[in-house]
Amino acid sequence: MKEKIIGKGTWLDKVADNIIAREQKLGRNLDLLKVESGLGASGIPHIGSMGDAVRAYGVSLALQNLGFKSELITYSDDMDGLRKIPSGFPSWLEEYIAQPVSTVPDPFGECHTSYANHMSGLLSDSLDKAGVKYIFKSASDIYKSGILNNEIDCILRNKEILGQKISSLVGQDKYIDILPYFPICDCCKKLYVAHSEKYLSKEKKIIYKCSGTKIGNREVQGCGYSGETSIDKGKGKLAWKVEFACRWKALDIRFEAYGKDIMDSVRVNDWVCSSLLDFPHPLHVKYEMFLDKVGKKISKSTGNVLTPQMWLTYGSPESLQLLLYKRISGTRHIGLTDIPALMDEYDYYEDCYFNKIKENNISKLLKFKGIYEYINKLNPPVKGTKHIPYRILLQQASLFDGEDRSDKIFQRLKKYGLVEEKTNDLINKITLASRWCDELISEDIIPISLNDIERNALLDLLSEFKILMETDSVQLADQIQTRIFEISRKHKVQPRSFFKLLYQILINSDRGPKLGNYIEDLGLHRTCQIIKKYI
Repeated sequence: MKEKIIGKGTWLDKVADNIIAREQKLGRNLDLLKVESGLGASGIPHIGSMGDAVRAYGVSLALQNLGFKSELITYSDDMDGLRKIPSGFPSWLEEYIAQPVSTVPDPFGECHTSYANHMSGLLSDSLDKAGVKYIFKSASDIYKSGILNNEIDCILRNKEILGQKISSLVGQDKYIDILPYFPICDCCKKLYVAHSEKYLSKEKKIIYKCSGTKIGNREVQGCGYSGETSIDKGKGKLAWKVEFACRWKALDIRFEAYGKDIMDSVRVNDWVCSSLLDFPHPLHVKYEMFLDKVGKKISKSTGNVLTPQMWLTYGSPESLQLLLYKRISGTRHIGLTDIPALMDEYDYYEDCYFNKIKENNISKLLKFKGIYEYINKLNPPVKGTKHIPYRILLQQASLFDGEDRSDKIFQRLKKYGLVEEKTNDLINKITLASRWCDELISEDIIPISLNDIERNALLDLLSEFKILMETDSVQLADQIQTRIFEISRKHKVQPRSFFKLLYQILINSDRGPKLGNYIEDLGLHRTCQIIKKYI
């Protein structure tokens, strides 16, 4: 049975279609479908943080492609308390432990008004560079504005029912005895240490005592102050177990993805939203976590964070979006070493889109074209460009330095017939590759499986190259080209296949510039070093 193609044939389209079908079944208004992504404000935002927002934006684009108006809400949780000092941050932050990050000074100077604004600003900056359109919401502004007042009141009035339900859903008993609301102590200005003891529903006030708490493995002392606060003053926040639900209803959110690390919170919030707040919870998609190359969770606090800014130092926004749009399921081991492959893969998607490359699998071709269109915000260029493999640029960058480096690389590419004119896109790509070459160049090789015939042919070629190294020929490029042909025929390897193998070894591509010229410029000694790694 032929599979039904939805929209542009990507997972984004399937999610959008599910949202629409669900909303129609619920009988809700479809004039505007809002999707949401949380922006962490307690540490340096990493690739996973950006992935949450970019993927949500992709779903919004897919909804638009299916004919519905949609927008992305990015919600900065800047009312969260500072729980610990992230790796590499100044030690003076210790005095601000448990204070809302929106009230903590910027740890990196005075470029932002607060710790929270610096962190969420970094993520907003990366979204801007990727061309993502979003509406920014700040938790501190939301609480102060009173938008959540009705939801907070409902939560606190149903404290007994809620506490029992949380216990039955996730086995957490503490909300049977305490209110799921953390006031900010008027005396010490800390969150979490002031415990809500009673809710006065008529006055909309909370009675609290600052008695201290445990955050992680450390005890945080309270100041002993007893006081009261109104829920409409923005001087406190809901616990995560109920806060998502309140903002989903107040902001009319219809979709939000989540990571498996907050599954329990999502389960509780879904029940709170649908059962207590009488608002069907948003449709969800669960995504796996990003791990670093050694399999550790990428963390804001442990120091192995891979930030969007780090990626964009060496790779294009399109390559980063491709990483995030390719799929949503499955654990991903990522690092900066993935950039060259993703830069070239984006070019492959573009060539597929403009039918420069034949792809016989129709569903795969449709997916490639769809992802390419979503990366380009449903407004792709009218024609493709001529692509230079990133690895060629890396090798060319290794040959030159100085202020005219980009021009020298361009002239070499022109000599090979790979480019005709200097464009901003090409110069930017050369700049990215040059930075990589200077700062991240690696001796790692891309796995290529060789049979015995190919291995022997390469060994023979190395011997010929060593002989050529001892000559002083003015026609070295032609002699290199001739030797490659001769070796392929000697070992009964199709010349076309042998050249393809050498392209894969030298530039990670099936084709490229004339090998004789390229190897002459690269240098026979360097070429032999590279080939030896594969034998």
